[in-house]
Amino acid sequence: MPKNQNGQNSSQVSCVAQAFDGYKGGEEMPLASYATLLGIYNTAFAALLLAANNSKRQLPERVGYADLMLLGVATYELSRIIAKDRVTSPLRAPFTEYVEPAGESEVKEKVRGRGMQRAIGDLVTCPYCLSPWVGAALTFGLVFRPRAARLVMGTFAAAAISGFLLQATDAIKEEKK
Repeated sequence: MPKNQNGQNSSQVSCVAQAFDGYKGGEEMPLASYATLLGIYNTAFAALLLAANNSKRQLPERVGYADLMLLGVATYELSRIIAKDRVTSPLRAPFTEYVEPAGESEVKEKVRGRGMQRAIGDLVTCPYCLSPWVGAALTFGLVFRPRAARLVMGTFAAAAISGFLLQATDAIKEEKK
């Protein structure tokens, strides 16, 4: 079989390239880099499951309602802080360009770069995209260090509730004008 310059089977490479050609998106959609990030996420998730199993920790049969609510609210808030907060912009700076303010202590940023730089930029500027990563980290915190995880989740849940109340207060003040 003919090999390409990287030593790969050229017919297999061509077949894979053709499979993605119809998707379009070009530079805006670095599919290979997205696939790499998916692989990293799944590998990390599997490694944490294996580590939990090897540590003889019992995985819960189900997640209790209180933990699920705490986990959901904390995941929402931490994902939003990572993706949008002005103070966390140094974490995103290698992958983004500042555009303008976007509300209370939030910023609008434009993803920059190509390949993996762009893929990571897409990930770290999107609270929806980050939430499985953050949710998994917090969930495994519950497995390995439940007390500490609940403390961390409680902190971010309190921040989310506070943010909601602050916005509600501002809306009421605005309505009275």
